Amino acid sequence: MSTRLKQLRSLFDQHKIDAYLVDSGDRHASEYLAECDERRAWISGFTGSAGTAIVHKQEALLWTDGRYHQQAAQEISSEWTLFKQGLPNVPSWTEFLSTSSHSSKLFPSGSRLGLDPNLLSITEYNSLLPSLELRGISLVPIEENLVDQVWGEERPKRPKEEVFRLEEKFAGESAERKIERVRARLRKDDVFKADSKSVGKKCWGMIISQLDEIAWLLNLRGNDIAYNPVFFSYLALPTSSSSKPTLFIDLDQVPQRVYEYLMKLNLLIEPYEALNEFCRELQGKLSPNELVLLPPRTSLSTALSLSLSLTSIVPSHLSPITALKALKNPTELSGFRECHKRDGVALVRYFNWLEKRLGDGIELTEYDAALKLEDFRSQLPLFKGLSFTTISSTGPNAAIIHYSPSKTDSQIIDKNQIYLCDSGAQFFDGTTDVTRTLHFGTPSEEEKRCYTRVLQGHIAIGSLVFPSDTVSGYQLDAFARAPLWKEGLGYNHGTGHGVGSFLHCHEGPQGLGSKLTANDAKLQAGMILSNEPGYYKPGSFGIRIESLVAIVEKETENQFGGLPYLGMESLTMCPIATNLIDLTLLSPDELGWVNEYNFEVMNKIGALVKETGDEEAFEWLEKSCQPLEREG
Repeated sequence: MSTRLKQLRSLFDQHKIDAYLVDSGDRHASEYLAECDERRAWISGFTGSAGTAIVHKQEALLWTDGRYHQQAAQEISSEWTLFKQGLPNVPSWTEFLSTSSHSSKLFPSGSRLGLDPNLLSITEYNSLLPSLELRGISLVPIEENLVDQVWGEERPKRPKEEVFRLEEKFAGESAERKIERVRARLRKDDVFKADSKSVGKKCWGMIISQLDEIAWLLNLRGNDIAYNPVFFSYLALPTSSSSKPTLFIDLDQVPQRVYEYLMKLNLLIEPYEALNEFCRELQGKLSPNELVLLPPRTSLSTALSLSLSLTSIVPSHLSPITALKALKNPTELSGFRECHKRDGVALVRYFNWLEKRLGDGIELTEYDAALKLEDFRSQLPLFKGLSFTTISSTGPNAAIIHYSPSKTDSQIIDKNQIYLCDSGAQFFDGTTDVTRTLHFGTPSEEEKRCYTRVLQGHIAIGSLVFPSDTVSGYQLDAFARAPLWKEGLGYNHGTGHGVGSFLHCHEGPQGLGSKLTANDAKLQAGMILSNEPGYYKPGSFGIRIESLVAIVEKETENQFGGLPYLGMESLTMCPIATNLIDLTLLSPDELGWVNEYNFEVMNKIGALVKETGDEEAFEWLEKSCQPLEREG
């Protein structure tokens, strides 16, 4: 990495900068990045999805959160200074830059911080600029990415895979209807309510850069980013139905059948690079009373920052598409239920296969085991690929929250240690994400106690009933952590995230977590969430139990305030491991929940496992779903 840092710094004098912001943000296991955009990983060696890298003339700085503290410490060299966000007295990267007590030595008055305006959101830019100006620090947008210049010919090419149509039998709603619903939302008087200076002005429309929003809106999918069925594009959506939307996409990616479909949608198709010119022309057409709405994560791209006046654009608090996409329609909910049954079959066959081979003394690496799981999934109907890199981890590796084995660096799975498997798949009718923690030998009392506390948190979320008016994931998060808190334990990640329908495995706005700003969305029937508390003992073991749930209405004896009440419907159909449970810690209700869940799994996928002809897997499922009874 030293050569790469030296080459990057050699460009600083040319642009009259003292440091360069390589990348910032959380992209959830590379969901939004193609290999050609993995600049932070290339320059630093850190492959986690969340983090900020700043290269200064004198030092290289990296920030990441609790999910990646261990991983980052292992992956980066001594040339880098690691800031473990979330720990006491550790500033975020924005706090570091904006507070002189943290950065006065590296960033005195007069310092210049270079950045690629395509990679910093408008929100981040506008919030950071005033505090830096007070300190005399300048932000310097540089049109050509400096890391790309150093990467040169070795940088992978941008993918240009053909897009394809997602049939309405899977989407549940036509693209025409979706477009009209978004336009109706843009016509509402409160569309600019998050920006007081813009209230009362007219919304011209939206410039959409979120790839999953474009894919959802148009009922199209692609293959440009690993594990995510999206395609590189932009979409300009005017509010007026008399004005045609414009899709900016590499024309080679649009086969004739998709082109004809887009023509029926009354869309214009322009080259991907034509957004710049479109924005310049749009700027000249906007009236003084018209504003363009941008989703909150929209990049401060060269196109938008130079072609549209910043006084003409308003980053929205929440994209209307994000809110609509989060509420799954009946077809999508049905698809989630069905694909999770099929997915459960693959998981059962895999765990049986793994346990038998370990019992026979066959050596298996974490990587080879992950490939076998993918093989089982690939045999399923409507399978389109994995939804993220499989986390197949044994013993100490399971304590690295987002660990994933590589072909060249993978441990032998030890049957006498905890095994954590976090995996998922993309199907035409839904997306799966499931974690099971197992032990194929005799677990220790400590492992059982910790596992049971995690399980109690999982049960607490899975069995919650709550009013439908104002409850958010932030309000519910503590239910999952409370059993661990009894032991003085915890975990440094969220408890749950939203999931797309044959889209991103992580989507908003809903979430379960201890950070208010990231989990303040009101939970509503039709949303999909993960339920994944955990515990990680560095150097020893890691535990996580994750299932996906749908938020559904619940019948209650009373309805205080006249409100309907909500709860969780289990979607994931894979047994909860029972040999790791300390039964003395479970309440009767918790014990009943485990037995009922495993009974439901057996009832819903038992016949499907039998249909595969894998009798051993069926026997493993029967054994795993046997009801637990408290001794005495």
